[in-house]
Amino acid sequence: MRRIAVLAPAIALAAALTTGALTTQAAAQGGGGGGGGSSRAVMFVGNNWDGTATVVDARTHAPIRTIDTIPDRRQRMAEILSRPDKLAFYLAIQVAIGEGHAQYTDDMFTTHDGRLLAVSRPSFADVVGIDLASGRIVWRFAMEGYRSDHMGVSPDGERLLVSDSTANKVHELDIRTGAKTGEFPSGDSPHENNYTRDGERVFHASIGRVYTPTDRPVLRQAYDTLKGERYFQIVRTDGLTVESRWDMGQELAEAGYPGMASAVRPMALAPDERFVYLQVSFFHGWIEFDTQAADLDGATGYDGEPSVGAVTRVVDLPRRTTEPRERYVLDSAHHGMAMNPAGTTLCAAGTMDGYAAIIDRETEEHRLVEVGEKPYWSTNGVYGDECWVSVSGTDQVVVIDYDTAETITTIDVGDHPQRVREGVVARDVLRAWR
Repeated sequence: MRRIAVLAPAIALAAALTTGALTTQAAAQGGGGGGGGSSRAVMFVGNNWDGTATVVDARTHAPIRTIDTIPDRRQRMAEILSRPDKLAFYLAIQVAIGEGHAQYTDDMFTTHDGRLLAVSRPSFADVVGIDLASGRIVWRFAMEGYRSDHMGVSPDGERLLVSDSTANKVHELDIRTGAKTGEFPSGDSPHENNYTRDGERVFHASIGRVYTPTDRPVLRQAYDTLKGERYFQIVRTDGLTVESRWDMGQELAEAGYPGMASAVRPMALAPDERFVYLQVSFFHGWIEFDTQAADLDGATGYDGEPSVGAVTRVVDLPRRTTEPRERYVLDSAHHGMAMNPAGTTLCAAGTMDGYAAIIDRETEEHRLVEVGEKPYWSTNGVYGDECWVSVSGTDQVVVIDYDTAETITTIDVGDHPQRVREGVVARDVLRAWR
């Protein structure tokens, strides 16, 4: 274990505020597995290689329905086959990113009324809005580049962010119509998008060219050049301007950890939204980053103002894989990070190690939960006391109790589940499904 500083945030106050906010949000959405409310709280599991999404009851953990996320597959393939450039990227995604498979379902969010599901589809380089009652596509937004990736949805449920992998930007859309309302710049391969609770900022990261074979930084400059520009940044939603930008590899080097990757993978925001908990490429563990720490070296930031932000902890988790780093899936030693609403416990998906780690945020003590081959994402359940971990190698989702670090249930889903997101489905839609 490696430690730089001891965490001392006001967890108790933040926990009370966050728990209250969570309860209010669930009530506003009509969440819950009972009979009240206009919608039902669910979890959506994106089955990337299938081109489907499994809808799971958030309380009972029972699968409700499987949604086809590529009902227009014939039309999209006709377009791809007629364009040599699109065909080249479609095949490249299969070989370099999809482990021999097309990527049809990456990320998903519902509207707050539970009637529409927005889905990013990497191999089709687009985002679509699917009417949940009929299964029909009601809008489609095509990327400027050749691949779509992670998304984010604003707290009010109106704005949708989608990372445009090869255009090095993030688009902002009206989630109900798919109309573009703005964009902001990123580095190579924009990835994660996380709104703050008030919707005024977005924590974003670009991961660079994780599909390149140059996985050992022996020649540092050549390595960095081939991996591309990798930034962690905070964006103001008013005007979509970049407020702060960091190279996490440089920040780690300044903290005494040279040679670590700059690519920030999944992240979790603490309730105070000051501390961020990060995973970076090739690292079996987690990093704490204080976005408000003063830079003592007098450096300036992205906007020319005095730089703030510093790595405050670097903590190892057990490395179990015997695979060389060249065989890590898209450079992901670990890929999946969540934090319970109280801000006391982390849930990390140990992708190459076959476990999920339930971690005490303050003491760094961890308990390992064996989940199976290639866990690829972790997120909170609707009610905050569970961590849902997708296990892409076994086509399952494992639900873990934050308090006990015990497996609550294992859910069979579709081929290669990755992103898992909470959402709602309108009750009349549920009746129509039945």
